[in-house]
Amino acid sequence: MVKEEPPSTSEDLQELQRRVSLLIASVQSNSKVVAFMKSPVGQYLDRHPFLALTLLVFAAVSAVPVGCFLLLVVLTSLAAFVGVILLEGLVICVGSFSLLCVLCGLGFVSLIMSGTIIVSYMVVSSLVNYCFSPRLWTQHNSSGDC
Repeated sequence: MVKEEPPSTSEDLQELQRRVSLLIASVQSNSKVVAFMKSPVGQYLDRHPFLALTLLVFAAVSAVPVGCFLLLVVLTSLAAFVGVILLEGLVICVGSFSLLCVLCGLGFVSLIMSGTIIVSYMVVSSLVNYCFSPRLWTQHNSSGDC
């Protein structure tokens, strides 16, 4: 009976690279993405990837606080129709100030997360390139170790 060997790590990485390449190609061929990338904002973000990643992380983490704030505004507006107009103005002012504080904090967190993601990507990419470089494979195979 012949034992089947599991696929090697390099084959797994090649398959993963092929899938990621197909995903990137499908996103880049989307008509809305093409139209955005031709705009001045898209071209600027294409030249500044760290800023683009920071904006993406900021938008992702600020969605919940903005949604909560909008819910607060709608609920206080409904209360205003009942007759609590002064209270609504006070609550919206306090809520706006709170939202400003939260968004400033999230902006700082977004910068830190983007920096961490970029550094992690560079380290992992360097390690993968070093571990699977053709130079190391030819040295390993020429030494006679199989």
